[in-house]
Amino acid sequence: MKKLGLLYEGKAKKVYKTDSDLYYIVSYKDDATAFNGQKKGTIKEKGVVNNKMSGALFMQLEEAGIPTHFVEYINDRESLVKAVKIIPVEVIVRNVVAGSFAKRMGLEEGQSINSTILEFCYKDDALGDPLINHSHIFALNIATEDQIKQVEFYTHRVNDVLKEFFKSKGIVLVDFKLEFGLVDGKVILADEISPDTCRLWDMETGKKLDKDRFRQDLGQIEEIYMEVLNRIEG
Repeated sequence: MKKLGLLYEGKAKKVYKTDSDLYYIVSYKDDATAFNGQKKGTIKEKGVVNNKMSGALFMQLEEAGIPTHFVEYINDRESLVKAVKIIPVEVIVRNVVAGSFAKRMGLEEGQSINSTILEFCYKDDALGDPLINHSHIFALNIATEDQIKQVEFYTHRVNDVLKEFFKSKGIVLVDFKLEFGLVDGKVILADEISPDTCRLWDMETGKKLDKDRFRQDLGQIEEIYMEVLNRIEG
C-alpha cells in the first residue's frame, strides 16, 4: 500500500492517505502531551510501543468478535488501518477510581466502585473535550441512538476482554479511553489502545505503568512503556 499525503496530525499520531480510499496509514509519534496540551515532551520509542501494543490488542479483540480498524503492521511505527469516519465521542471506561474522576467526585484514588462506569466526552480539543450525555449526543446530532447502543455494547465487551488479558499479565486495567468510527455505516473500534490511553497499575505493587508517569513526573517513563509492551508480547 503506497503512502500518499498527510490527512491529519494529532498529538500522538499522523494519519496518511493511501492509494486506496479504503485504507489509511497511521504513524505513531514519540511526542507526549498532558493537561490538554499544556505539558509537552518526548518519550523515546513511545511510538514503537504504542503501535505494537495497539496492534496486538486489536488482533485479540478481533478474535473476540469486536470489529476494529486495524489491518496489519507496516513497520515498528506504522500500521495499515481501515479508513473510518470517526464518531466525535470519546468513551471513558472506569473500573477503579483514579484521575479526574477522583478529583471531580471527591473520592480517593484506588477506591473500588460497584460497577463499571462509562463516560462520554465530545471530541474537541478547543473545547477541552467536555463531558456530555446521551441527550447532548442525540440533540446535537453527534451520533444516532443505534450507533451509541453499538458503541456501548462493544465498549463493555472490550472492557471484559482487556481486564482479563491484563490480569493475566499482572496488570490492573484502571481506566481507558476508546474511540469508534464508521465503515459502510457500521460501528467499529478505532484509534489506539496504549499506555497513552489507558491507566495501568501493577497488580502487586500498584506501580503506575502508563502516561501518568509523564503527567506526574514519576520518572522511568521509557522503561515503563517498554515493560508494558514486553509483558503484553511475552
